[in-house]
Amino acid sequence: MAAPALQVIGMTKRFGAMTALDNVTINFEPGKVHALLGENGAGKSTLVKCLVGFYSANEGQVIYDGREVAIKTPFDAAALGIGMVYQQFTLVPSMTVEENLVLSRGNLPMKIKWSEETKALRAFMARMPFQVPLEKQISSLAAGEKQRLEILKQLYLDRRLIILDEPTSVLTLEEADEALGLIRDMAHRDEISVIIITHKFREVTSFADNVSVLRRGKLVGEGKVAELSPDQMAEMMIGSRQIKTSADKIVHEAGAVRLETIGLTVGDDGGLTAVHGVNLAVKSGEILGIAGVSGNGQRELIECLLGQRPVAGGMVKVKGEPYSMTRREIQKHKIFSLPEEPLRNACVPNMSVAGNMALRSFDQQPLASGPLLHYGALGSMAKRLIAEFRVKTSSPEAPIRTLSGGNVQRAVLARELSAEVDVLIVANPVFGLDFAAVADIHSRIVAARNRGAAVLLVSEDLDELLELADRILVIFEGEFVYETPAANADTSIIGRYMAGHASTPAAVAAPEAVAA
Repeated sequence: MAAPALQVIGMTKRFGAMTALDNVTINFEPGKVHALLGENGAGKSTLVKCLVGFYSANEGQVIYDGREVAIKTPFDAAALGIGMVYQQFTLVPSMTVEENLVLSRGNLPMKIKWSEETKALRAFMARMPFQVPLEKQISSLAAGEKQRLEILKQLYLDRRLIILDEPTSVLTLEEADEALGLIRDMAHRDEISVIIITHKFREVTSFADNVSVLRRGKLVGEGKVAELSPDQMAEMMIGSRQIKTSADKIVHEAGAVRLETIGLTVGDDGGLTAVHGVNLAVKSGEILGIAGVSGNGQRELIECLLGQRPVAGGMVKVKGEPYSMTRREIQKHKIFSLPEEPLRNACVPNMSVAGNMALRSFDQQPLASGPLLHYGALGSMAKRLIAEFRVKTSSPEAPIRTLSGGNVQRAVLARELSAEVDVLIVANPVFGLDFAAVADIHSRIVAARNRGAAVLLVSEDLDELLELADRILVIFEGEFVYETPAANADTSIIGRYMAGHASTPAAVAAPEAVAA
């Protein structure tokens, strides 16, 4: 069947007094990859959730293959052939590929005839441009294979309009390019139509045909990707507002080692070893980036360095002294952090913005005198940081859980960078944030490095590491397998080590540099 055409005409969606989508009209051409851009809260997710039946629009029409349709539930969207691939995998890890595909149908008989299902699935796979072994268990698949399976699942369910929501967030650069390239090729063969939500301009310029930009619930620009530059698309997204671009890294020699691990071993939640005897050294005035696909020990490493997970073996040193992650040592050595998912890992959600900003210094002057907390000083400090870091909040007394993701990040960064910093530990600092928030947070991380802080940056976004880091280490299955200066990094080599495809990691990893 040919790829479908879709028109959204005057779509409006309200949540109480708030208008999340305001009279939006977009024409999604058949057989094209159409990118949706916009800052967080711009209306992108609301629009696609209306198209897949999670929300019902208050006003507007949807024209699908030339006829008006009503999409009130996910079942309506499925019946039309509209499917969605989400940021996070929706697979059952303990089941095989075959079992997950069959399960996705939903309308299963009491007794499944597996011989017939296997025959039908093999015939289906034979028609597909890429394969995933039917007999493999999901838990044994690489991230790229899981993403391909998510796409295959939509094709197996006869979805002809596929919506991709940040589809490459867990993939290496090579895996992302492969997946998006296959999707684009299928669209250009008129087999499917594609809508992709992404914050990465590289993906838009490389794989999309058309683009529409939303801002504050309204359509503010659109056109053919070939006729627009990333700067023009960014200007549509943010309007006339001036945003801070990433700070230029000062060219200087890195100083003394500030943060060091020696044979560090860390366990996971199940009692197994997640980090295997690793050595690293972060120097004053540099950003050391750690690249890796999610699940290779990064989370456990960061949690150990922040005192949230015990050391199973080896040791950590800060400024040459043994470091056991106590609050007193953190204050002494001026160690600050921006952990992943800060609302969950670095905040008290129901506490006020001001209270969260004071978690580092509530028992120190000028906020406290002995056991007494000075609320006036606390309020003044919060107002100053809110203004300096441009945190959007209705009040310093508002619960921090009411802030958007980007503003929670800014609030935590304001707390962590409001004093002198010697060591800064950062994990996936801009995951899922919009263009303006990304640029602002990146700028502040680089500024800390320029002032002499030793910055350890863990990120699953290789583009982010290439922009910010001075050196890059690749972690795979809890071990550092490769190191390179960021300035002359080869992304294809990094990608192979991230995916575990390099044949001789020890020979390439420059172990003397890792341990230095």
